[in-house]
Amino acid sequence: MTLRFVDLLAPDREPPSPDVFRYQWAATERYCAELAGEGTEASHLSCIVRAAGEAHGIGDIALVGPALFAYALYLEQESHFEEAEDALQTMVQVGEGRIAVNDMISAWLRLGRVRRLQADFLGADAAYEEAGRIATSVEDHEKVLISRIGRCSVVYFQGNLAEAERGWRGILADAQAARSGVAEAQAEHGLGNVLARRGQAEAGAPHLWRAYELYDDETSQLRALSDLGLTLLSVGDVAGAERALTEVVRREQIPEGSANAKIELMNCASFRRDRLTFERWRESVLEHCVAISPNVRSDFHLKAGIGFARFGNFRRSERELRQALEIATAHGLHEFVFRIERLLGGLNDCGAPEHVENAAFEDQTRAGSLRELSASLAALAP
Repeated sequence: MTLRFVDLLAPDREPPSPDVFRYQWAATERYCAELAGEGTEASHLSCIVRAAGEAHGIGDIALVGPALFAYALYLEQESHFEEAEDALQTMVQVGEGRIAVNDMISAWLRLGRVRRLQADFLGADAAYEEAGRIATSVEDHEKVLISRIGRCSVVYFQGNLAEAERGWRGILADAQAARSGVAEAQAEHGLGNVLARRGQAEAGAPHLWRAYELYDDETSQLRALSDLGLTLLSVGDVAGAERALTEVVRREQIPEGSANAKIELMNCASFRRDRLTFERWRESVLEHCVAISPNVRSDFHLKAGIGFARFGNFRRSERELRQALEIATAHGLHEFVFRIERLLGGLNDCGAPEHVENAAFEDQTRAGSLRELSASLAALAP
């Protein structure tokens, strides 16, 4: 209701008469007043209505942009991705040609992220491309880099890892040349992840730690730390992985980020054959499983399936893996589909003896960079 009220200000619509606008404004304000005291979302809605009224009154549509953007960020953090997309699309449509260029670029970049989180990869790529086009037109080189980062992320999540690695390396070189710390941090993060996914975890881990050091906001730091935990687990450093992931759970305020870390802690527990801890983390993730994005839901069922296989419950394992496959297939998550199908073809391998799973780490611990990482993670403990 609130966003459709804002639509009255769109440039492609016939301007409403003063009486019609006042009536709609009063009705929407009355609705928001009834929500007063119901939490953060009600406050965001009230801010949007006030901003729209002021924007109409003085003829400055730019006033409504920040309120819509803040609401979209809130919705994204609460994993309401469709609603966040609606808020951002409203901002783009109403503000076209009438809000600050930087705000319009930010809206398109965020729209790309929200679409990617819904596995709408074509829509996400189009949004990132539009952000880059606008940034290029005003010679905002850092935002051009950020738009390239967004498009590279789409390639990565679609499963084209070789192309994603080439993209991240190119962006990292350009970000370092441009002395853009923001773009460099994101490029380090992306490169670390893609190397880990391509079986080069020992090479990827230092990039993830570098991203953690470069980021200047906690949300991004914790995403890098969560991915570092996953990478360390892949080489058998369970203790290091659990340190990183426990720190994420301790500090994370965003439900999806917390869910990701809990999924990996669940995986760590099954790796150690700790059934009680595995079930505790599994139940904790299930509390929020419906609200999280498709790639995280697929990952949850994948890791749960691996865990049940490690504990010898192959029937339950297959059920979880097939649920993960169903989600991944429905949302075009090609890398997940490949991994899950491979696991379904050899479930017994999930329960490999502990000494086999840990053998890789015995070799990797000889690398000085990983020893330094372990020491740095130990220093994170409160």
